[in-house]
Amino acid sequence: MHASTTAHPAEHDTSTGLDNRKLLMWAFLGSDCLFFGSLISTYMIYRGRSLTPPFPGEVFDIPYTSVSAFVLLMSSLTMVLALAALQRDDQRGAKTWIMATALLGSVFVGGQVYEFTTFVHEGLTLSVNLFGTSFFVLTGFHGTHVTIGVIILLSLFIMAWRGKLTSHNSLNLEIAGLYWHFVDIVWIVIFTLVYLLPYPEHIAG
Repeated sequence: MHASTTAHPAEHDTSTGLDNRKLLMWAFLGSDCLFFGSLISTYMIYRGRSLTPPFPGEVFDIPYTSVSAFVLLMSSLTMVLALAALQRDDQRGAKTWIMATALLGSVFVGGQVYEFTTFVHEGLTLSVNLFGTSFFVLTGFHGTHVTIGVIILLSLFIMAWRGKLTSHNSLNLEIAGLYWHFVDIVWIVIFTLVYLLPYPEHIAG
């Protein structure tokens, strides 16, 4: 009896006690923190140094972006509900909440595409001024991360639909959840610093 409990050790465990896939995700998120940190720092360094319009106050629609931010934050809740459902083998609940998370993420990305299109029509482009360059690069990369997350979620939904995602391999969804929550946290920082912080226009030099 004792031998049977030790015959099949956890194949993916590392010396830290964490599954190697989970450890790899944490390492990736750590590097992504540095990546977004550099983009956010660049935006903050150049904020207010644009000499030509349009400026943030002329293009930003804070209520609209606030709704988009709320949608993305709610997707973190549905992700938690999806993992909880899967861990208790509630297949129907897991599929429902995974799809809900993917849909909320898609709504956010769609809202960002609409926002970008509106800004371009109002004269704000990637090359018109420093604000446009730093803004589009920062928020564009974040939108790309959300899009990748939606693709991962849809892949997991297909796995769940085929019965290949259960409580026994719920780590797959847990790892996706780590990525998703990270993307949400980054957006809170971006939304606060880019949209809510007063923009000091026309700084010389």
